[in-house]
Amino acid sequence: MVKHENFKTCAQSGFCKRNRQFADDAASSSWTSPYALDPASVTFKDGQLAATVLKTLKEGGEKVRLPLIVTFLESGVARVTLDEEKRQKGDIVLRGDSKARKERYNEAANWAIVGGLEVATGAALSAEAETGYTKVFYGDGGKHQAVIRHHPFSIEFQRDGETQVKFNDRGLLNLEHWRQKVEKPKVEENKDEEKKEGEEEKKEEEPKVEEPQGEDESTWWDETFGGNTDSKPRGPEAIALDITFPGYEHVYGIPEHATGLSLKTTRGGDGAYSEPYRLYNADVFEYELDSPMTLYGAIPLMQAHRKGSTVGVFWMNAAETWVDVVKTKSTTNPLSLGLLGHTNTQTHWISESGIMDVFVFLGPTPQDLTRQYGELTGFTAMPQSFAIAYHQCRWNYVTDEDVKDVDRKFDKFKIPYDVIWLDIEYTQEKKYFTWDPLTFVNPTKMHKHLNKRDRKLVAIIDPHIKNTNDYPVIDEMKKKGLAVKNKDGNDYEGWCWPGSSMWIDCFNPAAIAWWKTLFKYDSFKGTAPNTFIWNDMNEPSVFNGPETTMPKDNLHHGNWEHRDVHNINGMTFHNATYEALLERKKGEVRRPFALTRSFYSGSQRVGAMWTGDNLAEWSHLHASIPMVLNQGISGFPFAGADVGGFFGNPSKELLTRWYQAGIYYPFFRGHAHIDTRRREPYIPGAPYTEIITQALRLRYQLLPAWYTAFHEASTTGAPIVRPNFYIHPEDESSFAIDDQLYIGSTGLLAKPVTHEGADSVSVYIADDQPYFDYFDYTLYQGAGHHTIAAPLEKIPLLMQGGHIIPRRDRPRRSSGLMKYDPFTLVVVLDKDGNAQGTLYVDDGETFDYQHGAYIHRRFGFDGKRSALTSIGLGTRGAKTDAYLKTMAKVRIEKIIVVNAPSAWKGKSEVVVSEEGAKESARRKKVAFEYFEKDGKKAAWAVVRDPKVGVGKGWKIDFS
Repeated sequence: MVKHENFKTCAQSGFCKRNRQFADDAASSSWTSPYALDPASVTFKDGQLAATVLKTLKEGGEKVRLPLIVTFLESGVARVTLDEEKRQKGDIVLRGDSKARKERYNEAANWAIVGGLEVATGAALSAEAETGYTKVFYGDGGKHQAVIRHHPFSIEFQRDGETQVKFNDRGLLNLEHWRQKVEKPKVEENKDEEKKEGEEEKKEEEPKVEEPQGEDESTWWDETFGGNTDSKPRGPEAIALDITFPGYEHVYGIPEHATGLSLKTTRGGDGAYSEPYRLYNADVFEYELDSPMTLYGAIPLMQAHRKGSTVGVFWMNAAETWVDVVKTKSTTNPLSLGLLGHTNTQTHWISESGIMDVFVFLGPTPQDLTRQYGELTGFTAMPQSFAIAYHQCRWNYVTDEDVKDVDRKFDKFKIPYDVIWLDIEYTQEKKYFTWDPLTFVNPTKMHKHLNKRDRKLVAIIDPHIKNTNDYPVIDEMKKKGLAVKNKDGNDYEGWCWPGSSMWIDCFNPAAIAWWKTLFKYDSFKGTAPNTFIWNDMNEPSVFNGPETTMPKDNLHHGNWEHRDVHNINGMTFHNATYEALLERKKGEVRRPFALTRSFYSGSQRVGAMWTGDNLAEWSHLHASIPMVLNQGISGFPFAGADVGGFFGNPSKELLTRWYQAGIYYPFFRGHAHIDTRRREPYIPGAPYTEIITQALRLRYQLLPAWYTAFHEASTTGAPIVRPNFYIHPEDESSFAIDDQLYIGSTGLLAKPVTHEGADSVSVYIADDQPYFDYFDYTLYQGAGHHTIAAPLEKIPLLMQGGHIIPRRDRPRRSSGLMKYDPFTLVVVLDKDGNAQGTLYVDDGETFDYQHGAYIHRRFGFDGKRSALTSIGLGTRGAKTDAYLKTMAKVRIEKIIVVNAPSAWKGKSEVVVSEEGAKESARRKKVAFEYFEKDGKKAAWAVVRDPKVGVGKGWKIDFS
């Protein structure tokens, strides 16, 4: 179980405790927020409003100047930043000869933001604002409005005249300004008299002249936890703000937490948590479920959803952050007939340091929000095609012969897989970039063996570098000064897997440049073009550090304190590895594959993530679905959980059901702890091995649909697996559903079995379209819950009418061997007899797709014309023709039409025409077979081998 004593609660985290207290004080009727905008300071130019917010200190009326900038972007997004003038100018004194930067951290955007910052030229100040207010119209057609109240300072963001998001509505804005510590004169003590316990602490808590009576200073100047004292050279510096979503009951996002998709309240309310959601990347051993406790990654994006509207905020801060969620119901006035009461969600964001930098999204659809967030932080990197197939991992495959033996057994049992993984034991004494000479005697031969079946190997490389003699990597890192420093500016030394270790500082461009050299084939000997990398422990995990991580007063490149950048740290390491994998040999540029455990906004640009060290328990299988869904709607959809559970030994039933669920994770990997029994899919025996193999084959069969969904994610920011609210944003009864999912835009609806002994599932259908069982075409129709039989060998998977699903039906040993296989199209007609879908294909390896080397088709079935067509969606580029030539012989070998019209009964052929075909073959007749409806099973039809090219335009006439 998780060791709670190793991790802080809000009450043990000084700045969180202070700001929760601030919120309690602000709830009193006499409270007035001390922040006001100086109207004389307002300027507006080129879509940007600048002003000064004044914070009035209670005694003497002294005012702290806080520069405010509100930027209105072309995308319809607004950005609000608030800083502290004194610190901007460096006009402060650091305590204890600290080398830390004096400014508030303002470089998160350098890591998180890659685009979307074009300023809206059409944004305009309103001439009709009431006294005490400033208004700006922005967004498409000026439909958005920012209403800024001067005193007390607050902002309302409106869409079409209705308020969607409120800043400081409850007066919880609190920027802890810099103040000098007033040292108490030391009193000479009587040497004979022993100091009473707690006396020093009492002195510390005496009120200072500057602040009002009763303010608790005990955590202002230093803070001790778990035997480590944080020196806090800049004193208290938290930034906090309340953000309200009026009329919104459901909020989602702020991963990573082991919770449901719709976030629970954290103060008061039924079934509430007592702690705020915490974002402070940490190595949490055996994490617990249904908890707001922090995990390995942080994406401070929250979206609020109600019928007909999705809005959101991105709180771009890299420091430790806590978020309280409170839901209040507004009671209906009994005299207002017909008006229902509604729920407001009130959130309170509290970060330890840095500037306030918040983006506001006004939707109005979930698709708008994920697109706009993706335009800012980047879309998912298009992976190599092997990366979305099955990965086999454990801690550890113990020798190179062990690796080859596992590989051979997959083939013997005809189980497809693409990648085998090595955890830390492959190294020589935990020294990265080495192989254990006794156990991995010939890594080159091992790679060649895997390559015969187009398979890959992933090796782990962590950021802690063993501090030992005769190890060139540590020697170079020290000599070049590329390690993270302690508060005194010396190389920081901590404890991790290798024992004494130092950490590469990937905020430093010189460190990235050096890191790239280590992955060259002639540096990391024994690796090959089919070697890829796994970054673990990059929160960073430090076994003897506070909360199992680095001290907050450590220093990074540019002398930023670790407290300022903690949540971005893991992404900088992941990014350095991605850069290193791009070109390991001159002229050989390939799409990297790098898995990370720690992440932040923007990590989606450089690889995949997984949910860390889960347990082999049914509850963890169940929890994995909302966790992966939440990653998807939060902009990092290449996500998965360890299939089978990392800790412990799953029963054969649990292992089987986990594979049946894992085929729906965008990142699909089986993994296990060093102390567990072996559990590769061929081990459980009949009937389990056969059932797991069926599940794996289903994943491989649908790889074209998955790859198309990845392409959509990489161009629009859409999630790869999608929750109900994303597909059916009008259906209020499904907003909290998080145990079923849709795959991309395919209309495939999956409901994994996540309970022991279950032989059926209840699938919720949100609309009136027909849904059909993927395997036998049984019809389910009508909004509401439908029970579907799910004995162990059955995977509950439905196809929504109106979609065309591409797949490849020939079973192969790896995805690479399917590269030139023909396609099958499953045309699932909707209630009006229509369907459409897309297919995206490229070489699955290089960046040539950026120069037109791809096939992107839209398939459409028109019920009125009774015709199926293929239309090109791509734009031509320099490499289009060469790629199409390689794919010239790849065809559509079968078309299945589900929900086929009864008028086709008795029909035996269809007419096929293809662009560019010879005159004689322009309208060819192809055999057709119709199968009548059978009880609840829909009528269906099949066209066998129409012989049309996947990259060509064509039409099949069924009339």
